[in-house]
Amino acid sequence: MLMQNAQTLSPNHPAKPLDRWAAEQNGAGSPNLDSLGVRIGYARNAEIFGEGEPTAYVYKVISGAARTYKVLDDGRRQISSFYLPGEVFGLEATANHHSSAEAVTRSLLMVVKRSALMTLAGGDPRTAHMLWALTARELQQVRTHMLVLIRSAQERVACFLMEMAERMGGVDAFELPMSRQDIADYLGLTIETISRTLTQLEGTGAIGVPTCRRIVLRDRAALKRLHA
Repeated sequence: MLMQNAQTLSPNHPAKPLDRWAAEQNGAGSPNLDSLGVRIGYARNAEIFGEGEPTAYVYKVISGAARTYKVLDDGRRQISSFYLPGEVFGLEATANHHSSAEAVTRSLLMVVKRSALMTLAGGDPRTAHMLWALTARELQQVRTHMLVLIRSAQERVACFLMEMAERMGGVDAFELPMSRQDIADYLGLTIETISRTLTQLEGTGAIGVPTCRRIVLRDRAALKRLHA
C-alpha cells in the first residue's frame, strides 16, 4: 500500500528538518540516512501500511503526524500510538505489521527500506545502537500507555496532554494534530467523555482550550498531580 496511498506534496509543504536521529548519522564515518530513503507525502487519513503487510519499510515523520491502530472484533478502533515530527515507527520485530498505520493529517514521511537500514546497522555500531534505543523507547511508550488506560478519565486526559507537550518540546501551548475522536480511541474513552473532561480541566484553571485543537497548559503542577 506504500505507493497507492502516497501523494506528492508541493515544494511549499512545511517540513521540519530531520532531528537527531538523522543528524547523529552525519558524524565522522556515518552516512546520512537521507541517502537511504525517500520523502513521500500522504493525504489526511491515507493508509501508510495495513495490518498483516510485510514490515518492509521504516518510517520517520518529517511533518504532520501518524497513528497506528487495530480494529477490534466488535468494530471499535483502538489507537496504539501517535507519531509526531522526528519520530520513527515501523520497527516491529515480526515479519508482518501487527497493526495498521495512517496519516493523521497531511503528512510528509521519510521512508527507508528496512533491509537497507539493517545492512547499515550490521556494519555501523552507532546505527545498531540507535535502532536498539528506538526499539526500547517504543516498548517504554507501550508500557506507559497500558498503565494510563487503567486510570480515571481525568487522569488519562491530563497524562495525554502532558505527554504531547513534552513530545513537542516542553511547550505550554500547542496545536493537537489529532481529532478528539482520535484521542478517545487512544485513551479508551468516548468522544463525549473527552470533551467533558477537557471542559472540566479548563474550569479548574489547569488548561485553556481556545479552539478545539489548541491547548494551553496553565497549571502544570495541577496536571502533574493527575499525571503522577
